[in-house]
Amino acid sequence: MLNESQLAEFAKNGFLKGSVVLNDAEVEALRAELDDVMQGKSVKKPVLNHNLLGEDTLYDGMKMTANEKVVQIVNIWMASDAFFRHAANKTICEEVAQLCNTDTLRVWHDQIQYKPPITGGPTAWHQDHPLWPIIQPADLVSAWVALDDAVIENGCMWMVPGSHKWGNHQKHLTSDKDFKPVHRHPELLPEGADTTAVPFEIKKGQVGYHHSLTWHGSPNNRSELKRRAIAVHYMPAHTRYEPTSNHVMLSYVDVNKGDILKGEHFPVVFEVTGSR
Repeated sequence: MLNESQLAEFAKNGFLKGSVVLNDAEVEALRAELDDVMQGKSVKKPVLNHNLLGEDTLYDGMKMTANEKVVQIVNIWMASDAFFRHAANKTICEEVAQLCNTDTLRVWHDQIQYKPPITGGPTAWHQDHPLWPIIQPADLVSAWVALDDAVIENGCMWMVPGSHKWGNHQKHLTSDKDFKPVHRHPELLPEGADTTAVPFEIKKGQVGYHHSLTWHGSPNNRSELKRRAIAVHYMPAHTRYEPTSNHVMLSYVDVNKGDILKGEHFPVVFEVTGSR
């Protein structure tokens, strides 16, 4: 469980480093599962398995070389029982429930992001919730677990402290030549807003939490090191289905507009006894 100081840090910054939640054997097991899914060897399939840099509109205007790659797999839990068990990790779910102040957690979706050595591309500066246009409100928390040490050298995430308090600025976010975050219309930011980013280095097996409105991104991996990670995006109990445009999970929704988003593709992974 998180202590009061950790909860206050998350409330202030919009992100928090947690503990090591996977031992070496557990990391190796997930790596092996990931290899099978990436290579199409799993019997069950994820929702997506593609190069994020191939078509994503986040990258409009960014200069990249043809061989740059960020492997994105969405809902690997649907293809791998081991990754579903990871999504239900007791420590992670208890702590996310604290951060969301909820008695029930559902999986919105998960995603692998793998930046291969040398050719690993950038993940553009963004906020998560504006890219999820079928759910409200923006109270989700993601648990990002490193399957390799994620350090500056191999393209770790960077975060902008306090940015989760500024609202939706997704369409205005870009970066400079050094991958520092840039807001195209800074006059729209609250007075005194500081957009300076800080590195969010995470050890292998360690979890990092971030709010769904926190500005974050990660630069290229030019090192000889792999950078594999699994992020699970968790919904608190009050998350509603409120569609405004398309999303990869839209076809899996079977509730009415305005209803709590639930169902077999959005499984409950944490629940206080008697909460439903």
